[in-house]
Amino acid sequence: MRRWSPPPSQKGTGFKQPSEPHKHWHVDISYLNIQGTFYYLCSVLDGCSRFILHWEIRESMKEDEVEVVLLRAQEAYPEAKPRLISDNGPQFVANDFKAFIRESGMTHVRTSPYYPQSNGKLERFHGSLKRECIRPQTPLSLEDAQRVVGKYVEHYNTRRLHSAIDYVTPQDRLEGRHVQILAERDEKLEAARERRRTTHQKQSFQPSQKMAEKANS
Repeated sequence: MRRWSPPPSQKGTGFKQPSEPHKHWHVDISYLNIQGTFYYLCSVLDGCSRFILHWEIRESMKEDEVEVVLLRAQEAYPEAKPRLISDNGPQFVANDFKAFIRESGMTHVRTSPYYPQSNGKLERFHGSLKRECIRPQTPLSLEDAQRVVGKYVEHYNTRRLHSAIDYVTPQDRLEGRHVQILAERDEKLEAARERRRTTHQKQSFQPSQKMAEKANS
């Protein structure tokens, strides 16, 4: 009799990564300390491209306010019917939120308790935003925070190269331009390698030629 070995647990390993935009949307709520007052930042991120689809800063972030954030993201991408990924916050487990998900055509999955890695893409973005935007620029009011966060998100989406998506911008990945960008990058790398090979061959040939000339003289 062989001893029975249970299959390895998949708990905490995250989700299979989407290969196309609008397959997974991540939603999360984070706190922002603005001059000693805490506000709520709710963001929606596309899991494939890391593009921030929508974000809002509010004085409160109840279940119906999260719905508004998601509705505005859907208005920008009406054809999308993603799998929504969230943590187990009270806004996301409410019965009204479950009804909203059904009516919107999305599906919803929550990360396992104590294993937030499955929503780590958005949590990392929120951490970067606080570290690189909120703390250095120290906005003085809600309106000021909305302004500086808006500039940061625009830069993050359209100009910042993201290591997790082959160093293209989230917008390039969202809109499918990454294929051409990566192909052009590969061509440039191959051309650079060919130039190095040619230079090396010339350098190797010159000493051999000089030695042959010396032997003949």
